[in-house]
Parts: sequence; structure tokens; C-alpha cells
Amino acid sequence: MTVGATLRDRDGQISDRYKWIALSNTSLSMVMATIDGSIVIIAMPAIFRGIHLSPLAPGNITYLLWMIMGYLLVQAVLVVTLGRLGDMFGRVKIYNLGFVVFTLASVALSLDPFSGGHGALWLILWRVAQAFGGAMLISNSAAILTDAFPANQRGMALGINQVVGISGQFIGLLLGGLLAAWDWRSVFWINVPVGVFGTVWAYRTLREIATTNRARIDWAGNLLFAIGATSLLAAITYGIQPYGGHATGWTSPLVLTGLFGGAAVLIAFGIVETKIAEPMFRMGLFRIRAFAAGNAASLMGSIARGGLQFMLVIWLAGIWLPLHGYDFTVTPLWAGIYMLPLTAGFLIAGPVSGYLSDRYGSRIFATVGLLIGAGAFTGLMLLPIDFPYPAFAALIFCNGIGSGLFASPNTSSIMSSVPARHRGAASGMRSVFQNSGMSLSIGIFFSLMIAGLAATLPRTLSSGLRAQGVPAAVAAHVAGLPPVSTLFSALLGYNPVKSMLAPSGALSKLPPHNAAILTGRQFFPHLIAGPFHQGLIIVFSAAAAMSVLGALISLLRGKQYFYTEPGPVPAISVAEPSPIGD
Repeated sequence: MTVGATLRDRDGQISDRYKWIALSNTSLSMVMATIDGSIVIIAMPAIFRGIHLSPLAPGNITYLLWMIMGYLLVQAVLVVTLGRLGDMFGRVKIYNLGFVVFTLASVALSLDPFSGGHGALWLILWRVAQAFGGAMLISNSAAILTDAFPANQRGMALGINQVVGISGQFIGLLLGGLLAAWDWRSVFWINVPVGVFGTVWAYRTLREIATTNRARIDWAGNLLFAIGATSLLAAITYGIQPYGGHATGWTSPLVLTGLFGGAAVLIAFGIVETKIAEPMFRMGLFRIRAFAAGNAASLMGSIARGGLQFMLVIWLAGIWLPLHGYDFTVTPLWAGIYMLPLTAGFLIAGPVSGYLSDRYGSRIFATVGLLIGAGAFTGLMLLPIDFPYPAFAALIFCNGIGSGLFASPNTSSIMSSVPARHRGAASGMRSVFQNSGMSLSIGIFFSLMIAGLAATLPRTLSSGLRAQGVPAAVAAHVAGLPPVSTLFSALLGYNPVKSMLAPSGALSKLPPHNAAILTGRQFFPHLIAGPFHQGLIIVFSAAAAMSVLGALISLLRGKQYFYTEPGPVPAISVAEPSPIGD
């Protein structure tokens, strides 16, 4: 494929103008796609009120979880396939189509014509379509940038792109609260003008730089990966939900079948991919030390931080903010505001570490970033449940700094180490480790937290309710409700005690003074503080351990080097990357 002359300067290099256009457009798409991954979290109460469905009612937790997890699951499953298709048919072509799909799905979401369960299913299905478009964008954006920027500028470019994308997760929390207060449909409308502008801009300015590598589609690999990854990630989603008399669903035959069956299918997928001439998932790339170590470190880092925003929102919205005078209905929005230091850390460290890694190598910055993250998790674990905010802000700022230091150099190291013709597949493979890590993290974090709450919360909740005059039978019933309902009440800005007691009508039969205490801003936070803090210690200990393990893996990546394409000298195989000193 011939590269258009307008892309290159007189020396035959990619022009500076085109490089910055590619960076600007891909950063816009990344922030749009990641904002939508978190914007519905805060807007969920307004969305479910709009379709006249209680998300915390028995049987409706499934709708709630799939609204959140379905988006992540689809992206984790599809990014590799779509990255490979970018190598085969053109990265820009697949990327541009992603803008179209994402925008049309946003329109459909805002026009939900149903209510109740049908309305929820409409939203979930179109969220899946939206995630499909987002996967097209995410899987090819890093490859487009790697094509456009020379090796000595890739860290900076990918750093900006990564940090903008990651910060979108936290911007989504703020936008969700602000837009949902106006109209729940505006949560999806906001994507439409951005998507239309980005689509037109991308089609007018982006061009294919790399030569496409036409090949037969790996149908066996695509099918096995889709079945295995979907089974595994869906099982994790259902594992968070209660099953029978258990607080979580990890003993459910359906969940166990999904976990072990999905793992078995993925093992079979790995074997099949080594036998196919043009595989979807290029196992040979893992012979490159920087690629293998970078992806393994990314997986550990994603597991460590993926569920962090959920834990912090629950901590702030369910306990800290009510204790400091905030009504439950506004706590999700204010939780997003109080978490801004985390976003600031990302925004500061990402571009800086990307720039410095171009000069001094990726290993030191990526490794130190994960170690800083481990230190921040340890500090959060040691904070009292009613913490002084400056200490909390400093710790989450450091966490953001650590994640920013890691993300940019790690991505640059991964993408620079592979042949140009495989960058789409490599970008998809990188994304699947990152997105799968986030899904795993949410499952692990919530399961550990729910297990901790299940051990102590029922007894504490029952005695606290009975002390305020709630009948013993009602108190026992409420105390026996799945802890996941309590967590999601706090996450979504519902008054947890009011939500749990409303079906029994017990509140209306209590003296006004007792009812006011139960539904006030102090009762629930004090009630849950002890059990929740025990859960936080377990969760943040696991996150710190994952970060340290990721740092050790990051050290194994070796010196900074870039894959050298065949030229006058003998070609370098996938197994033999060209080292360039740190």
C-alpha cells in the first residue's frame, strides 16, 4: 500500500503535522471510550429510575452488574480480533469504523423506548454494541501512534494517549453525576456530538501508513478465544452475586463450569494458535522478552488497580462523606470530586514518564511506578476508616503517579518491540491483558470485600437494628440479605438502611426519633465501618502484593530496544529483537 505524499516531509519521514493529528484524534477516541466505561456507575440510580426499575430489588442485581461489567467483558474479548483485523485490512479503516459504531450505539442508548426489565435489556445490548465500537478504537489506536511516531518519541505519544484514556475513567465519574442530575439520557447523548466530530475528523485526516498484511481469518482461534474468554469473564461476573445461602456465587455449578471450562478452552486456544500459519493471537511474540514481561506486568498492574475506583467510591460515598455531613443522594458525585487527586497523578506522571523513557529506557520508570503503587496501597490500608482528607488525597495522588509512571513506558516498550506488520495484533493483545485484568480485579476485589463483610456484617447489622426498635424477625431478615446489595446501595447513592427496610414497612411503625436515627447520616457509616475496614485491609493487601509482583516481572524486561525491520542487514526474527541500550 503506497503512503500518501502528504504524510511525509522532504526527508521521507512522517510529517510532524500528521503525527500530532494522529495523537489528538486517538486521544479523543480513548477518552470517549473510557469515559463510557465509568459514566454509568454514578448515573445508574437515575438510569434505573428513568426506566422504572429498582436495581437493588431481588433479581435485578444481574441487570446492574451487566450494565457495568458487560462493557468491560466485550472489550476484553474483542480487542485481539479487531487488532488482528487492523493488521489485515488497515488499522485506520477498523479504527474509523469504531467511531461510527460507537456513535450509533450511543444514539440507540439515549432512545431506549422500553421500561422495566425490557428497558434494562435494551441498554445492556446496546452497551455491548458500544463496547464493540470502543474495542475497535482501543485495539488500533496504539498501533496507529506507533506507526506515526519515530522510536525516540513513542513513549511520549503513547504516554499522553494512555493517560488521557485512563483519566477518562475518573472524568466519567464526574460527568455521570452532573449529567444524571439533569436527564439520565444525557449520559449517552454526550457521546453523540463527540463521536460525530471524531468520525468526520478521522475519515478526513487519518491515513494508512503500515502495509496491510492480507491473510485468511483465523476462524478457529477467534471462536475458541471468544468462547473461552466470555465463559471465564461471565463466570467472574456471576461469581460476585449471591448463590443459594452463600454471599457469593463461587460455589455455583454454573460459575465453576464457566471458570474451569473457560480456562480449558483458552488452553486449547493457545495450542491451536501455535499450529496455524496466520493466527489471531501470535504466540511467537511472547518470545520477545519486552513484549512478554510488559504484558505480564500490565496484567498484574491492572488487577491491582482495576477495582480501586469502586472501593474508593464505596468508602467515600457509603462511609466518609455521610460522616462529614453529605446526604447519600449526592455522595457518588462528591466521591468523584474527592478522587480528583488520583486523576491529577495520572495526568502529571504519564506524559513526563513517557518523555523520559524515550531517553533513558522503560524498565526503571515502569518498575518504580508499580512500587510506588504498592506503597500507596499499603498507606491506604493503614488509614483509619474516618481518615483526615489530606492524608487520603496524598496517598491516592501517589497511586495516580505510580500508575502514570508505569502505563506510558510499559506501553511504549511493548509496542516498540514487535514488527510493524504485527502492531495491530500486539496492540489488541496488550489491551486484552489490561482489560481482562480490570475485570478480574473487580471480581477479586468485590469477592474479597463481600467475604469479609459476610463474616461480621450480619451480626453487627442485626444488633444495631434491634437496638433502635426494629422487630427481631425483620432485623434478622435484613441482616441476612446479600452483602453485595449493601455495597451497591452505597456505590449508587441510596440510603442503605432505608433501602433494606423499605420492603418490610418497619420504618413507618417505629417512633420518629428511631426512624430518623436509622436513616440518618451517622447510623450506617458507624455500623459498617468495622467490617468494611477489615475488608479494605484484605483488598489493599492483595493489591499491594500484585503491584510488587508486577514490579518484579517488569525488571525482567531487559534493556530498552526496538524491533528493527529487515533492510540491508539480515532480517531479525521475532525471537531476536534488536537491543538498544538504556
